[in-house]
Order: sequence, then C-alpha cells, then structure tokens
Amino acid sequence: MKTKILYIGNKLSIHNKTVSTVETLGHLLEKEGFFVYYASSIKNKLLRFIDMILAIIKYRKEVKYILIDVYSTSNFWYAFVCSQLSRFLKIKYIPLLHGGNLGQRLIKNPKISRMIFDNSYKNVSPSLYLKEIFEAHKIDNIIFIPNSIELENYPFLIRQNCVPKLLWVRSFHKIYNPIMALNVIKELQKEFPEACLCMIGPDKDGSLQQLKKIAIKENLNISFTGKLEKTEWIELSKSYSIFINTSHFDNMPVSVIEAMSLGLPVISTNVGGIRFIISDEETGLLVEDSDVEAMSNAVKKIIKNPEWALNLSQNGRKKTLENDWNEIRNQWISLLS
Repeated sequence: MKTKILYIGNKLSIHNKTVSTVETLGHLLEKEGFFVYYASSIKNKLLRFIDMILAIIKYRKEVKYILIDVYSTSNFWYAFVCSQLSRFLKIKYIPLLHGGNLGQRLIKNPKISRMIFDNSYKNVSPSLYLKEIFEAHKIDNIIFIPNSIELENYPFLIRQNCVPKLLWVRSFHKIYNPIMALNVIKELQKEFPEACLCMIGPDKDGSLQQLKKIAIKENLNISFTGKLEKTEWIELSKSYSIFINTSHFDNMPVSVIEAMSLGLPVISTNVGGIRFIISDEETGLLVEDSDVEAMSNAVKKIIKNPEWALNLSQNGRKKTLENDWNEIRNQWISLLS
C-alpha cells in the first residue's frame, strides 16, 4: 500500500510563477511510489491559506506525514498555522526549510519558531548553511537532504571559449538584486560593446517593468524572456557562456545548481548558503554582495582564461552529482517510509 503524504506549499506555476519545491519534490516522490496530495495551487493568498487548512482536516485520517514548505517571508505564518493544526490532530509533520534569511525568523519570532520546529517529526534542511544556523539555536531535530535535480535532464555543454554572453535565472524580486545584473552588463559594455545579458524569470514584486525602462534608457543589451519552462531555458542556455547570481540572500538555489550542471561557469554573490555550493575559484567564483566591479572583473577573468574557465565548468558539473535525485532518493524514502 502506498504511503500517503500531504504536501503544503505554494504550487503556483500554473499562474506564471516559478516552479517551487512542492512541485519538483512532490513529482519525484510520486515517481518513487508515494501518493501525494497537494495544497495549494489557488492564486489568492487568503484563499490558498484556507485551502491548506481544509486539506489538513480533509486528509487527516489518510496521510502518514505532512510536508510543509517554510519560508522567511509572510508565508512563514501559514507554515506556523499548518504545523500547529497538524500537531493538534496528532499528524507527523516535516518542515522543509527554504530561504537564506530564515535564520532571522529564529531571532525575530523565537517562541513561534520553537513551536514549529521543536514539535516536528523532523526538520529537513536542503543546505548545510541552514542546518548550522538551526543547530546554533539549539534546534537539533534537523537533517540535511540537499535540493535535487534529475541530472540526466541537464546536458553538459563544453564552452571552449567563453564570450561576454551572460545568463540570469530567477524571479524578479529585490532580495535577488536583479539591478546588480544590469549594472554588471553596463560595466562590461565599456570593454566589450557586444556584451549581452538574458534575464529569465517571472515578475514577483513589480520590479521587472522598472528594470526594462533602465535597460532602454542606458542602452543595455538585455533580453527579458519572462518565465520559461525548464526545457525552454535549458535549450536557451546553450547560447550563453556565463551564469551570474546576484542575490542578497540565498539558501541553496536550484537555478545555480542547474547552471553548474549545464556547464556554465557560475559567478555568484557570496551570501547565505552559496559557499556550500561554490568553492571560490574551484567550482565557480564568489564576489561580495552588490559588488558590481568584482563581478564584472570575474566575468573578464573567465573570458581571458579559457582553460581555467573550462576547469571551473567541469568542476561545477562534478559538484552537482551530489544533487542528482539518484543520490538523494534513498534519504527521502528512508524518512517517509
């Protein structure tokens, strides 16, 4: 008989939002033989919250576990309510920790955080970064299971000579600092007039239109594709040489892992859990938060040192072997069986 699970999270890709863990992990668990209920794909935040509560009540006698995505933003509160309802109904719940700024919730809302994490069956961290933070706050009921991808879906492409064609993949939101990407391409165009940037992702906080206006005003060679399906942006990535990640906060971003698996040399701000993915000058390059000059110089270094850039690319791909579902699946099966 299949183990039944209820997964609480924002399943919103049908509304032109980024595909989140509730969809990717849920799909992989289904492939392993688990039966997964979901809540919720309703667009309106209040109605989605109500749907989550109703789902817990509806499936309370069917499911063995409830998985709950926990973020540091306002969605933290639905995780709190859902966890406490699960606790009241005596259902084992498992928070999945997301967002590089989640540690601030432990400081800002310590009692609420304790109610969520001290009473869970297990807390799952996709990064050693958050695991360290939680253990520093004496929350020991935590295990590390990395974010996963199906590596077979990411063809490795050798880029013999990198050119100043940059790729950025993320939602447009201030925490991901997309304006930094524009400033990097502006700086690069001084030396490389042909430099270009492709920015892929949906608008999350209304900043996309503002960035488009800046790109036009500054005469920057930037294309904005909006949200693309995974297969679409993987195909598009073949035309680009370098991947940049500009976040202010990060945990273990799947987009960075995906870029490394595709053979793109990655340059990222050294924030949150990024240092657990990228070893500077070994599997990628790290620069300080908002340091446009350093990121621009890192791009130039990759362009001017093709053999070294190829080594970065190959090392990056090897690193992502740790994130292949075939390496991780048994950890989830063991936890949920």
